[in-house]
Amino acid sequence: MRKRRPFKVEKKKSDTRSVTDIVKELKQGGSLSGDYRKQSLKIHGLICAKCGREFDLNNQHLLTVHHKDGNRRNNPPDGSNWENLCVYCHDDEHSRDILGDYFSSDKRE
Repeated sequence: MRKRRPFKVEKKKSDTRSVTDIVKELKQGGSLSGDYRKQSLKIHGLICAKCGREFDLNNQHLLTVHHKDGNRRNNPPDGSNWENLCVYCHDDEHSRDILGDYFSSDKRE
């Protein structure tokens, strides 16, 4: 039986940035980067934009924010890039791209 060599483990470089620098960097991704869900629920309400299902405070965790352009860092304060979708419609929305690519492929037999 052949002996295995041990894996070489590289040490991670420690991050020397301050917390304030990291926060500034994260905020540059969009004006509402971390709080866009709360803002979208406030603007668009607790309703799925696709199926029309209404939600309340007990089941609002089933409502997600979908970025229309696919860029989760594009968070305009007016909410124009967001739509609230239930988890089922959100999964359906993202699986449509995969299905569309499959059906438009020339490699199908």
